[in-house]
Amino acid sequence: MTLKERAKKLKTDLPALFIVLKKKETPVTAKILAGLTVAYALSPVDLIPDFIPLLGYLDDIILLPAMVALTIRLIPREVFERCRGEAEGLWTNGKPKKWYYGLPIVVVWGLVLYWIVKAVWV
Repeated sequence: MTLKERAKKLKTDLPALFIVLKKKETPVTAKILAGLTVAYALSPVDLIPDFIPLLGYLDDIILLPAMVALTIRLIPREVFERCRGEAEGLWTNGKPKKWYYGLPIVVVWGLVLYWIVKAVWV
């Protein structure tokens, strides 16, 4: 499988992981890891900032696909295949169509900033 094919597969697997979160058949550990994976994929903040030459893109090339692969292994095959079928056309250009899908990410980063400001000022 070429790198281009893997990237295309990743674009279809992330929306499927988002749908997996809603399924009752998904184990709790898989739901937690799927939530973290989707949140990390949609988050504007990376573990390693992209402006650092070469290292900045390592998390996009290695970490995110590894998180997706691990999460898929924890999900029953039938459930994930069903979710993959439902995910067709859910996200446009690799991002959710509906703006409120990003609210949890905004809330989490808002809390992180609040705690940082609170720690500095206290």
